[in-house]
Amino acid sequence: MTQMQDALRGNITPEMKLVAESEGIDVQKIVRGLSDGRIIIPKNVEGKTKAVAIGKGLKTKINANVGSSSELEKVKWEVEKAKAAVKYGADTIMDLSTGPDYQNVLNAIMEAVNVPIGTVPIYEAGITASNSKGAVVNMDEDDMFNAITNQAKAGVDFITVHCGITKDLIGKVQDSNRIMGIVSRGGSFLAAWILQNELENPLYKNYDYLLEIASEYDVTLSLGDGLRPGCLHDASDVSQIQELVTLGELVTRARNEGVQVMVEGPGHVPINQIKANIEIQKTVCKEAPFYVLGPLVTDLAPGYDHITSAIGGAIAASAGADFLCYVTPAEHLAIPNIDDVKEGVIASKIAAEAADVAKGVKGAWDREVEMANARKNFDWEKQFELAFDQEKPRKCRERKPISEDDMCTMCGEFCALRLVRNNI
Repeated sequence: MTQMQDALRGNITPEMKLVAESEGIDVQKIVRGLSDGRIIIPKNVEGKTKAVAIGKGLKTKINANVGSSSELEKVKWEVEKAKAAVKYGADTIMDLSTGPDYQNVLNAIMEAVNVPIGTVPIYEAGITASNSKGAVVNMDEDDMFNAITNQAKAGVDFITVHCGITKDLIGKVQDSNRIMGIVSRGGSFLAAWILQNELENPLYKNYDYLLEIASEYDVTLSLGDGLRPGCLHDASDVSQIQELVTLGELVTRARNEGVQVMVEGPGHVPINQIKANIEIQKTVCKEAPFYVLGPLVTDLAPGYDHITSAIGGAIAASAGADFLCYVTPAEHLAIPNIDDVKEGVIASKIAAEAADVAKGVKGAWDREVEMANARKNFDWEKQFELAFDQEKPRKCRERKPISEDDMCTMCGEFCALRLVRNNI
């Protein structure tokens, strides 16, 4: 039985109790949110990960992507990156491996961390077909659903499935004025398959079968935005919105079967379009949890896309997005290293906190006040403890040791707090 099915029956599971305690809210709020689909708890019945809740009224959650490629594959390195992501605050990990040893990478990550794990099963299907049949486009429906079943049995908690890319929509993309076309890797696998075989997307055509698998293992479906914009020019176009409309219909079908579902959102969006994108998704998809990549608010910052992403993520989450996928400084350039992962997670944590303060999420304002008091009192250790990154501020403080605790080298004896503290 899925968490949603339990909630609909009024059953309070251990996972519901755990996330309610973590969020500092009454468990009945979790039950209600699960029942109507506004909250999800990605937790495979075969898995051993801790429960995390995502959705309306809850703390904004962060996902970190790791994974190998055919160009660079080191299992231990991917495990270390996953551990680093969790250390710095990632709530979930997605393994996006496409290298030949992808299965061992996934298994090793699942052994190493206890946060919910997500995957994109179409990668396994494509790799299998490429190895045995010569090309990704030669995969068949069995390859696709076998990959989904394999990963569900392995204990994966949520899977990205590009069910909204239909044969009709591919034709519209071809006729559009997009610059970047299709930038989703999983989406491109399916688009290429549709064009090669001139058949409908099997994940869309056989969606009921997908729901059966998801229900059996309580795998949360993350409905992928295969037609997400890959640059600001392509944002909010007809193809993106039409796919979203299809995903909204699939959300309803999933909920009718008690399957937990969330919807993925765009990657590159101008600042002035972000709020509208969130509002459209929340309306069309009946307030399903919204999982956004960034969004990135400029295309001119390679090497700094964790910053462009944090700007967009703060705006998106304050407007109602529930789940932020981090972006690292290596985005669009290379597989991220451990330092990239750390910077990406912390940038997303900053965005999430800023949004949670704006939304009045329980506990966010209290943390800000606690930090303000620590600064007022020159309580350096408390400041480091509250910081998202406890190492960097400590190193900054230690650059030039000074004898007095109630100053830093920025203002020294002319510190504003020191000058007026006895009179205010």
